Amino acid sequence: MTKRIFIWVAHPKPGSLNAALAERYAAGARAKGAEVRIMHLSDMATETGYDADATLSPDVQAWQDNIRWADHVMIVHPYWWGAMPAQAKAVMDAGLQSGFAYKYHRRGMGWDKLLEGRTGDAIITSDTPPLIDTLLYRSPGRRVMRNQVMKFVGVKPKTVVQLGSVKLATPEKIAGWLTRAEHMGAAAA
Repeated sequence: MTKRIFIWVAHPKPGSLNAALAERYAAGARAKGAEVRIMHLSDMATETGYDADATLSPDVQAWQDNIRWADHVMIVHPYWWGAMPAQAKAVMDAGLQSGFAYKYHRRGMGWDKLLEGRTGDAIITSDTPPLIDTLLYRSPGRRVMRNQVMKFVGVKPKTVVQLGSVKLATPEKIAGWLTRAEHMGAAAA
């Protein structure tokens, strides 16, 4: 069975390192026979607020459709002020809504994970070296992506990695990251 992989480049600027990592991930997945769809935050009209009763923008509806279609989801985003960019968070706030991604039980603290059966990867780029982020801050970006996003909605995390320091990276270091992304894509397929 052909694996269906949705890659979301959650960087508001086109042509970013995140986009290059996504393309290499996609190349690795396609080389192993996967069907791949890619969406770029930079091409999306992002939501400006959250209202559970509001109609979602066509871009966020398409984002949901891609997640619904996928067996595996990969999100790549920069790490700004301890989190993903605000525009990316707005898409997730609107798109991963109750009834699509999860559903709370009427009573108690439980919920249904509506995206079960999917796996996921994430690549997070940062200027903060990952070791420093781990030692000083306890890896909040990776923990949130793994636990409060993926696991909360039923996506089983495979690889959640932080790459950095981007601002100090040599061309050789970046080439290694691109190769790593390609291997991750192949492994996801």
